[in-house]
Amino acid sequence: MSEAFLSLSNIERTYGEGDAIVRALDDVSLEIKAGEFVAIMGQSGSGKTTLMNILGCLDRPTHGQYRINGHEVENLSRDEQADLRARTFGFIYQRYNLLESATALENVELPAIYAGLSLTARKEKAGQLLDQLGLEHRKNNKPNALSGGQQQRVAIARALVNNPSIVLADEPTGALDSKSGREVMDLLKKLHDEGRTVILITHDEKVAAHAHRQIRIADGKIIADTQDTTRAPASAPIMPHQGRTASNPLDDVSEAVKMAVRALRVNIFRTFLTLLGIIIGVASVVAMLAIGDGSKQSVLDQITAMGTNLLMVRPGAPGVRPAGAISTLTAQDAQAIAELPSIVAVVPERSGSFTVRYGQTDSSVSISGTNHMMPIVNDWPVAMGSFMSEADYRRMAPVAMIGQTVKKDFFQDDNPIGKTILIKNIPFEVIGVMEAKGATPMGSDRDNVIFVPFTTSTVRLFGRAYLSGITAQAASMALTGQAEQEIRDLLLERHRTEDFSVRNSASFIQMATDTQNTLTIMLGAVAAISLLVGGIGVMNIMLVSVTERTREIGVRMATGARTRDILLQFVTESVAVCITGGLLGVLLGVTVALVANQFGMRAILNISPIVMAFSCAVSTGLLFGYLPARKAALMDPVAALASE
Repeated sequence: MSEAFLSLSNIERTYGEGDAIVRALDDVSLEIKAGEFVAIMGQSGSGKTTLMNILGCLDRPTHGQYRINGHEVENLSRDEQADLRARTFGFIYQRYNLLESATALENVELPAIYAGLSLTARKEKAGQLLDQLGLEHRKNNKPNALSGGQQQRVAIARALVNNPSIVLADEPTGALDSKSGREVMDLLKKLHDEGRTVILITHDEKVAAHAHRQIRIADGKIIADTQDTTRAPASAPIMPHQGRTASNPLDDVSEAVKMAVRALRVNIFRTFLTLLGIIIGVASVVAMLAIGDGSKQSVLDQITAMGTNLLMVRPGAPGVRPAGAISTLTAQDAQAIAELPSIVAVVPERSGSFTVRYGQTDSSVSISGTNHMMPIVNDWPVAMGSFMSEADYRRMAPVAMIGQTVKKDFFQDDNPIGKTILIKNIPFEVIGVMEAKGATPMGSDRDNVIFVPFTTSTVRLFGRAYLSGITAQAASMALTGQAEQEIRDLLLERHRTEDFSVRNSASFIQMATDTQNTLTIMLGAVAAISLLVGGIGVMNIMLVSVTERTREIGVRMATGARTRDILLQFVTESVAVCITGGLLGVLLGVTVALVANQFGMRAILNISPIVMAFSCAVSTGLLFGYLPARKAALMDPVAALASE
């Protein structure tokens, strides 16, 4: 063939600057024709490996021109050079450069993945090559289960899987015994006979003697170029492919997931620790928000249980926190409110704590003076016995209705109905026991209470007719606003000043909702910080992984991996960790919420926080995995391959 297949003109490759500059190649001009078998010889440090890297588009010259089949290489982008490596070159290395976590078959498939071959096609082709090289029973073995000669044959199969026109072999027999070395050289001669251009890098004269042409290099310069004219190049040289096959994006993602899982399994303990950060973060978000929503709903249920059409009138100016008892509301105010057309029921309230005694037991109990409408207005039914009647209220009867805590403290399992208790040393007959109500939003026990007629309490217990508050029930929810305004107008007319406050249950619900939402946001923020810390852990581990697998990245680039292929692989690994951690975290968070429910801490599971937490985990994988992946994708192939 008269035209040069590979043409280098005045190539220089320097490293460093100023006095520290190193000339690996110095004004090298070289032409290699298609179908030649060339040996590039030289001692260590002579520049022969640098020359091979430039020939294989793994490195760029500092100066000079390099053409492949008449096409200028200098102006090609990283990805265009990767395409060229995928379709034109097959690399064979002294140390094999196989992926330790992959089987022999998977190692051979690697260049075909980046060339865009389908799963079926590449497996079939890789299997055929291994069969031809005598490794039919070693396809599923990993490199550590193969001998040196077998590993080199796997490397040769990998170099051939894309049917390259040029085979670059860098000291292919250097790490082999003499028998395995001879077998490798026989394979290289066979590849040449099939029409491939073979470029052999060696320092061994015996190995170089197999080539038809020997080029000697020293100190970065070609010092000799001899050719055996009796041995002609291959008669029908294989020319380079025009381009890589267009791959299916789904196949790319599927393969990236497969490689990610394989890589993560190599160091399973470290992967688990990385997962743990994401699991804890996601579980915290799910559990904390569920408990926060449950707490909010409990408060709203307690307020709603009192009725959504209730109005609470309290003594003291609005917006001013009372200091002690304020005597501004009277029983007459309650009677006047009851006569308003929008009001259907009114409950006057007077409360305080007194010592209660029964037998040998005494305790401080909250005493509430009220009327016969209290169970209806406050939705607090009687569990045993009965509540006071209107007649009891009017005749100031010394009767008492006790809460569940009072019953437990004073009567235990006995029936308290008809028994007499002493309140402030005044006898009251127990006629009823109220249903359990539980704790208030502030945590106080609402069942540690005794209800007595308000009329009785003002005469026998409190001594003055002032009220702690008035609860009024509007005729309907729609009339609540009207009723509130009527009460305010009425009391302003009666008192001549605003020494009271009126609030409806809706305002309490809003206040409770706002408070609980703030608490939930705080809990969610704490949990989100946990997730953020987990994400930082992912980035840290991925950076370590990139550093540890630098040589693997170089191998992938040498076999045709583009920037996006490397980027996709490492981002996929990061996302795979976060998706797995997210799923396990959701499961753990749901479990914690369910266990909390079993122990009396209400937790409400909603789909929104779960989806949000899982989405944040995936986003964390993308965000914190991108920087390490970008670092890997932008590595210099030569530097990556030289990494130990």
